[in-house]
Amino acid sequence: MSAKKILLIEDEKDISDLIAFHLRKEGYTVEQVFDGDEAWKRLKFPPPDLIILDLMLPGMNGLELTRLIKGRKDTQHIPIIMVTAKGEEVDKVIGLEMGADDYITKPFSARELVARVRAVLRRLRYEDSKEKNVFKDGELFIDYDLCEVRIGERPVELGPMEMRLLFFLTQHPNRVYNRDKLLDAVWGDETFVEPRTVDVHISRLRRAIEANKEDPCRIVTVRGMGYKYVLEKPP
Repeated sequence: MSAKKILLIEDEKDISDLIAFHLRKEGYTVEQVFDGDEAWKRLKFPPPDLIILDLMLPGMNGLELTRLIKGRKDTQHIPIIMVTAKGEEVDKVIGLEMGADDYITKPFSARELVARVRAVLRRLRYEDSKEKNVFKDGELFIDYDLCEVRIGERPVELGPMEMRLLFFLTQHPNRVYNRDKLLDAVWGDETFVEPRTVDVHISRLRRAIEANKEDPCRIVTVRGMGYKYVLEKPP
């Protein structure tokens, strides 16, 4: 997994360098910017994963920059941690109401800031996966809500039972299920189905998603046990 990119907007160079040093030590990629106008220009390029933003900046101030970032479709998703030397509650409230995700007041420890960065990024990952309800493994992409399956950019057309089988197996990866368990989980009590019917649908599913039909690597037969979906990249 590539390092998360952080845009650090802080006009005091000594403080900026110290923050950047500790973030890089934790494995983050950090770009330092020292005024609001330059930061706004920087956001016209591919956006960072997180912004650390001092409210008191030369040029465009932090609150105005927050308003612009959260008002633009291609940047409004970027989490912002505000940094301020002010103790007034109103500045923090205004920033949070504009869409900032967290704030920290100077003076602060590098350890505290790193902990806040981790917490914001962790929360973002959780909310993003919950909201999207998707599965990605190698080139296989599944949107469970839209019933959409792709291999790379190629759409995969599946029948309803193959789709349900794929959904079940990918939602329980690396676990072996015999025919009876798959019948219960996928077909349920809707109708009587012969156990060997599972083999037919597994075969159809393999033909649709496997690159090598003779040696499947995603949906694997465990001899004498059943079938399982094997993750290309184990968690």
